[in-house]
Amino acid sequence: MNGSYVSYIKRILPLKQLALLFALSVFAISAGFIFYSSISKDIQVSDNGKPVVAKTMGMSVKQALDRMDISVGDADYLSMPLNTILDPDSLNVIEIKRAVPVNLRIDGQTRQVMSYKDTVKEVVEENGIVLGELDRYEGVSPDDPVEAGMEIHVVRVKEEILAEQEYIPYDVVERPNNSMNSGETKVVTAGQNGVKEKYYKIIYEDGIPISKTFLNEKIIKQALSQVVEFGTVLNFRNSRGDVVRYTKKLNMKATAYTASYEDTGKHPDHPAFGITYTGIRVREGVIAVDPKVIPLGTKVYVEVPGPAPDYGFAIAADIGSAIKGNLIDLYFDSKEKARSWGRRNVVVYILKEQNDTRWKQNDNPCE
Repeated sequence: MNGSYVSYIKRILPLKQLALLFALSVFAISAGFIFYSSISKDIQVSDNGKPVVAKTMGMSVKQALDRMDISVGDADYLSMPLNTILDPDSLNVIEIKRAVPVNLRIDGQTRQVMSYKDTVKEVVEENGIVLGELDRYEGVSPDDPVEAGMEIHVVRVKEEILAEQEYIPYDVVERPNNSMNSGETKVVTAGQNGVKEKYYKIIYEDGIPISKTFLNEKIIKQALSQVVEFGTVLNFRNSRGDVVRYTKKLNMKATAYTASYEDTGKHPDHPAFGITYTGIRVREGVIAVDPKVIPLGTKVYVEVPGPAPDYGFAIAADIGSAIKGNLIDLYFDSKEKARSWGRRNVVVYILKEQNDTRWKQNDNPCE
């Protein structure tokens, strides 16, 4: 049938007209090609490093990518804005870098971001994170390449100088006091603790202290010693509850005497009757001693061990021919008391306080 159609054309059209029609068809095709070539643009798209070269009738970057069925996400990198008009006279190179999910862990929080950046450092900077001088990365390095799903942990590091106060205990200085009783103490100067400051460097990572290093210390207040005096005077509490202060204790034998003729060889009319060797009148509280053992004029206290009452305070004011060594003779006002006394073991305390040894008649040995 095709042959019949061509034969029909030949019959109805002269040969010249047929040649003209053919020429017009060829021209139309060529003109169309030339027109297409004149309005198409050359484009090269590098999608994550994979190049694609094409011609497009699109006027803008967006139209060209749409015709190539290439979509770009909000976080992806595009080297030209989508509304950029393509250059028809040169190759239009468009670069696309695809963003990948990255987990950022910083300041106690973890968040996922999309990033097309190449290195860890660039991702951190892209998200407005400023690292301090001491901050560091954990598990990654700043120049590590970014991979999908990786965790970038930035550790915040802070140093702090901490001052801690510490007491300096005061010491106690003891000194004897020869006027105080043994066993007694007195605070003369109250002690005060001193204070020193110790300085430490504390390092925190993400707000948690991880190290504490001692630096130095400084005394800001000196300690003040406490001065305590202690008594050195020997003493005891007698049967009446009085505190008796003494310098020496003697274990002795004690006899008793009166002013009677039997004991002294003097009658009441004798001018020396009732007068002791030291010149004072006898009375209870006067004792005879051996001056080599207890000097005359010495005040003493005579203690009787056991349940019997003490003879008490006395003064060594008399002597006797039989009173030698550790033997004393106690004066009593009545023969009955002297006889009931007999001979006993006593303790004689030489008293701490001794008055003037120039005795008078009105001296009271018990004062």
